[in-house]
Amino acid sequence: MVDSEFKSVWVSEQSSELSRFLSSEKVTAEVELLTQKLGCDGVVIVLSQISEHITSDCVVQANALKVYDSDAQTAELLGLSLASYPDLCEQLLLNNHSGLFPHCDQAEHDDLHFSAPLVDGLNQFCHSLAKPIRLLINHVAQIGHTRLCLTPYQHQANWSVNATGGDDCQFYLTNEFALKLCSHAELTRVSELLQNKEIQYLELFQQLPVACALIGTDNNVSNQNHVASQSLPFTIGKSLFSVINSDDHLLLEDCLHIVREGALHQSWCELPLIVSGVKHWYKMSFCRALDIEHRLLMMVEDISERYRLADELSFQSNYDPLTGLPNRVQFEAMLEETINEKDRLPACVAFLDLDQFQVINDVSGHQAGDELLCQVSKRLSLLLRTGDIVARLGGDEFGILMYHSDKASAEQVASRICQQLSEHEFTWGEITHNVSMSMGMSELNSRSEDIYSVMSQADAACRIAKEDGRNRWHFYSKNDPQMHQLYNQMLASVDIISALALNQFELFFQLIEPLSSKDTGIHMEILLRMVQEDGRYVSPGVFLPAAERYNLASRIDRWVIDNLLKWGSRHMETWDDLKMVSLNLSAVSLSDSKFMSWLEMRLMVEPELVDKLCFEITETAAVSQLEQATALIDLLKPLGCKLALDDFGSGFSSFAYLKCLDVDYVKIDGQFVVNVCDDRSDKAIVSAICQLGKDMDFEVIGEFVENQNIGLLLRELGVDYAQGYAIGKPTRLMELDSGLRQPWLID
Repeated sequence: MVDSEFKSVWVSEQSSELSRFLSSEKVTAEVELLTQKLGCDGVVIVLSQISEHITSDCVVQANALKVYDSDAQTAELLGLSLASYPDLCEQLLLNNHSGLFPHCDQAEHDDLHFSAPLVDGLNQFCHSLAKPIRLLINHVAQIGHTRLCLTPYQHQANWSVNATGGDDCQFYLTNEFALKLCSHAELTRVSELLQNKEIQYLELFQQLPVACALIGTDNNVSNQNHVASQSLPFTIGKSLFSVINSDDHLLLEDCLHIVREGALHQSWCELPLIVSGVKHWYKMSFCRALDIEHRLLMMVEDISERYRLADELSFQSNYDPLTGLPNRVQFEAMLEETINEKDRLPACVAFLDLDQFQVINDVSGHQAGDELLCQVSKRLSLLLRTGDIVARLGGDEFGILMYHSDKASAEQVASRICQQLSEHEFTWGEITHNVSMSMGMSELNSRSEDIYSVMSQADAACRIAKEDGRNRWHFYSKNDPQMHQLYNQMLASVDIISALALNQFELFFQLIEPLSSKDTGIHMEILLRMVQEDGRYVSPGVFLPAAERYNLASRIDRWVIDNLLKWGSRHMETWDDLKMVSLNLSAVSLSDSKFMSWLEMRLMVEPELVDKLCFEITETAAVSQLEQATALIDLLKPLGCKLALDDFGSGFSSFAYLKCLDVDYVKIDGQFVVNVCDDRSDKAIVSAICQLGKDMDFEVIGEFVENQNIGLLLRELGVDYAQGYAIGKPTRLMELDSGLRQPWLID
């Protein structure tokens, strides 16, 4: 049979593929068989398919037209004519009715159910032909994404067909052949799509920038891309396990099993491989390849750099980068391991601190300090016994773990360290620094609860060694009086912080009695008590030393000043009657620039209260911090406040420094007052201070006045004020309801 082939009105690669399908031997044979059964002259097939583009996923529609006729010239002319009516081709692909066209009479015409556009197109097409034609129009066959219109034709205008509905009915045969050809076209489309996707998959597989391989059900490598073949030791046809360390086989098996059994869509593991004699770490991810062979897709990522960085971070997190010694984290881990051993042997822990290390940093710079730390680290490592551990805990602090050591052997090591380091001279530039170290030790035995208690004991022992003069060692003992005092102060510091947070302090006052003046207002000193949960009061002699040691004194001074001024604001009538209100400032506050700035701002907020205030600083603080004491005077005087020198006479150069300080009051230390009636030396000292006060224009206050006789003698010697239990014991400030004075000594 001669045929004529035409592309659809939508010219594309897909249309050409449909035309080639219509020209295939199988389709041609089916059409010839149909024409024989129908006895027609030829067949027109209009084919349309919708498919997804392989690379872009866009939807593509392709049409193709083919005319089959025994006469080649007729087929060509008929095909050209029909191709010139693209709308008619579209209407044929949308038609859902059957019938002959053109109709022979009006009755036939009335029975037709074709759409008006289809009828118009058919009329135009038939009128354009030179020879008459009659078409057997059938409803379109559609399967999946394929539509096919098969239209037999006869060049006889009076061609009639059998429409009884039997197996030999032309309509039945036409529809059967249309469905058969449509099914074949759809299967061809799906097959080509799968084949194209398989090709695309393999191309993408090879082009992937990640190492990939396909793993068969026998765990052999069935395929791998270019990246894998160049960078990994896998061989196609060989087992994946052949290049994996036997210790890691179980991990890999579990990973493969999880995906094959469907427990997870994807699983991964991290394994080491030897590539070119170098160990590399790889992350192997597995998922199903979705092919009929049930293979797994393996993607391999080189994570060696991550492991290298992890090792580096592990070193940095466990070792000191400056000295190379274990750091605090590693040292504590070693202690933890030692304390958790079942058959624990005695061991000792030492805490070491370089003496005056800050001086070296300040004088020669931090680079010199770093060099000294390195030298000390090496020296310590040489001075220890074999197997003992030295670690840098931070700053200038070191720790030593001495295995199989008792107190005696630990003391020998400590003595050797202190002696050797004291002989070590450190020279930086033209400056030579002496080096020494304070060392505290504690025993790690079966009674040790945890590493932190042991380290705390060694730390406390080191503190005592420093307080005892540095360049020495101290071994912790729970019966040590110094240790008891230190621990009490540590506990007191915790109580102080809690009391500040919960406002568990209370202000007290003690009267200061004028001995010669007739003042009507009260002179008093503000005192502080800590209130415990059971309501008992804690004396400042208990918590103030701890506050000084742990830098909490400034916070306490702030609380006292702030709450005193708040009390004064609430009791202005009583405050106005008062003559003087004195309160103490610690030496720590005196040297605290932030506190001094806060004090100035706080006093400026209460201008109506500050002229009654008198701040007391100890003689020792004033002598040791003369510049700061002078600055305090410069701050207070313009505001109308007064300044008193407390505990006068306890220092060794008071008279020399008095001329530098413009003080308003001097409080004689109580040790010269309490026995003044019986001790001629005390009497002479008090008398001399009173004479000094007259000459330098300051008033004198005597403390520790325990009876009336002391008060009378002090007045006779020229003391201006007296303070002590004979005059009045400390009383809660909230109980003060009047600022007027009740005279104590009545002539």
